[in-house]
Amino acid sequence: MKLQFSSSVASLLLILLPLSYAFPARRADESASNPGLKGSKTLIGYSPSEKVGSTTTPDIKYSLLPGQTNDPDIGTWLDFSKVDNPQPIRGDTGGDDPGPRNLNYDRIHSDKLAPPGTDHGATINAQWPMGLSHNRLGIDNAGWARQENTVVMPAATEMAGVDMRLEPAAYRELHWHVASEWSLILNGSCRIQAVNENGETFVDDLTAGDVWFFPPGIPHSIQALDDGVEFLLVFDDGGFNEDNTFLATEVFLHSPKEVLAKNLGVSIADFEDIPDDELYIFKGTPAPKDIEEQNVTTSSGVVPRTKSYSYHFSEQEPHEVAGGSVKIVDPSTFPLASNFSAAVVTVHPGGMREIHWHPSSDEWTFFIKGQGRATIFTAPEAANTFDFMAGDVGYFPQSNSHYIENTGQEDLVFLEVLQASEFTDVALGQWIASTPKQIISDTLKLSDSTLSKLKTEKQYVVAGSTSDE
Repeated sequence: MKLQFSSSVASLLLILLPLSYAFPARRADESASNPGLKGSKTLIGYSPSEKVGSTTTPDIKYSLLPGQTNDPDIGTWLDFSKVDNPQPIRGDTGGDDPGPRNLNYDRIHSDKLAPPGTDHGATINAQWPMGLSHNRLGIDNAGWARQENTVVMPAATEMAGVDMRLEPAAYRELHWHVASEWSLILNGSCRIQAVNENGETFVDDLTAGDVWFFPPGIPHSIQALDDGVEFLLVFDDGGFNEDNTFLATEVFLHSPKEVLAKNLGVSIADFEDIPDDELYIFKGTPAPKDIEEQNVTTSSGVVPRTKSYSYHFSEQEPHEVAGGSVKIVDPSTFPLASNFSAAVVTVHPGGMREIHWHPSSDEWTFFIKGQGRATIFTAPEAANTFDFMAGDVGYFPQSNSHYIENTGQEDLVFLEVLQASEFTDVALGQWIASTPKQIISDTLKLSDSTLSKLKTEKQYVVAGSTSDE
């Protein structure tokens, strides 16, 4: 006779059975004997040891800087450089960090670890250290080059940069680009040479602080003089890749020798010794002391002065202001660089590049000397603060307000580059001071005494500190 159980009876039996029968116990030796590479299914779900929570409490020892106890909205810069265990704390915000972490990053990026209370949401990543870029090394110890583009800084779509070093007598091989090339010499000196589409020739010697510009497609070369040279290149395409330039060696390597011989009016045998690979950065014969020896002229003559590829920016006197100085070069003085405008800004300790924005262009910034911080504000309410050091690239999109404050003990020097026919900006201070006081008072609730202190003239660089520590 076959027994049949109703579902209710079966349920009752399960209740009456010992728990060990209803839910088979884990086999004691299932994981203990040989847990294997992937452990055991017995570890799924509730802890077999019935232990809940950690058995140890991290012993975090730290001390706070004076500025960390301030109201977070004051946003005092925090110098973590000599702090043993910096913490993500500002006033009554944040909490301690037991790790894991990289203390080196935390010490030099205090505004990322403990951002001001005025930061909110997420802007673009406005910072890239060239020190984290892959460094391409030249042959025979001739130099190196490292770049920043949208691969490492996706939001920097309008401009890209290259930091390049050439040892004495070294060349940046004869080449041309699809993008425009604007350059500031950081140190040393070099000789630049070019031939334009009309056959007009150009050669000039430049030194630290000077600028050059080569339009798209203009073939040119750069050779370091006796002291070597380091220069910054800025291109008008954020996706520019320095490795994709058109090189003289590659043109010869990828053109049939019969075609080359026919084109140049020589024999095929004349190409037996051409390099079997690109040179890129390599050492050559030192340039002659007398630049006249390299003046090659054609029936078209030389490039006219009004279309010169160089501008001796080093000889331009800076505009001195209370907190530092500013030097500006744009097409009004360097016409050929028709869409490049730039400023070299020096900020004394305690000072800052005033809060401003550029209404017609993104800003690509390179930090040449010192250290500083900047807050980028993106409408409607995103704001992030970044710490910058020499060798870093900053990027501030069009109309995004920002400042750059010197947080070090030496002068802060940086380059601002715009894609614009004129260097312009809108200064927050000038805007507020030049607007009827009634409007500002009604909007911002500033007192008449405060409004009377504001300056209607653009400051560029503001001196001193307004910290209320």
